[in-house]
Amino acid sequence: MPIVPDVPDAGRDVGREAENRDDRDRDAAHVGGPLFRDEMPQEPMSTPLPPPPQKKRAGRDLRAAIGVGLGLGAVIVVSLFIVKAVFVGVIALAVVVGLWELTSRLKERKDIDAPLVPLAVGGVAMVVAGYARGPEGAWIAMALTALAVLVQRMTRPPEGYLKDVTAGVFAAFYVPFLATFVALMLTADDGEWRVLTFLVLTVVSDTGAYAVGWRFGKHKLAPRISPGKTREGLLGAVAFAMAGGALCMEFLIDGGAWWQGLLLGLGVAASATLGDLGESMIKRDLGIKDMGTLLPGHGGIMDRLDSLLPTAPVVWLLLVLFVGST
Repeated sequence: MPIVPDVPDAGRDVGREAENRDDRDRDAAHVGGPLFRDEMPQEPMSTPLPPPPQKKRAGRDLRAAIGVGLGLGAVIVVSLFIVKAVFVGVIALAVVVGLWELTSRLKERKDIDAPLVPLAVGGVAMVVAGYARGPEGAWIAMALTALAVLVQRMTRPPEGYLKDVTAGVFAAFYVPFLATFVALMLTADDGEWRVLTFLVLTVVSDTGAYAVGWRFGKHKLAPRISPGKTREGLLGAVAFAMAGGALCMEFLIDGGAWWQGLLLGLGVAASATLGDLGESMIKRDLGIKDMGTLLPGHGGIMDRLDSLLPTAPVVWLLLVLFVGST
């Protein structure tokens, strides 16, 4: 028989090759599995830490506020001690600008058209009459200003007449009439020192309220009116103003006593706080933060007069009771 060489079974070889290919595929899949991937293992999610508490900050540009405040103080003090009539002019100018700010905001926010011209003319007349003729002159000028507001508004349609003249009479009383008490203080022989006492105590009261309230304030004084004011700030205003009042009455006012200064400081702290809250109520009703933008870091003139205006008659009256009107 012829010798025939063995020929491999083609079917078996094909099957074996297929099995080898499957094994390689399984090995490749195993190597590419999770244990051999290049991905880094994920760390468990951590709970984010709460942000650190923010330090209390003043709501205004403090540098600008200090600079403007010092500038205004210098103008006031220089005019006060050089010529009294010049200081009366400073009061009149502040009144006119304050009236312009107030009437402008009323028109913009509430469509209340309080007539500015008779208010401005009457406001200047009140300040001058108070300085020249005393309280009687101030009252007469106030009455004539109110009458001028009523008459001037008659030149326009009757719609809104009542709200316009009511706002006008309110503005006449709120700004120029209260400011006239500063001119009345000036008529005394030591009028410059009375006005300086009034200004110093009002600033000291505001400073005490700000400093103590910023550092220790926790309990709100009137959150619906002015959320930033605290009871601790009010106590700071009282303490600072009473201490300042005792010093002013002892060293600045002729015939004054330190205990009178305590009462004077208490009255200043109360009236300045109420004045600040009163203007905050007006601004909240109008939906604004400031009455104007004339003074960087302060707002407008009215934002600086808020505590001064209601404090002026309090200081004038207490000084008249304590040391007389001359």
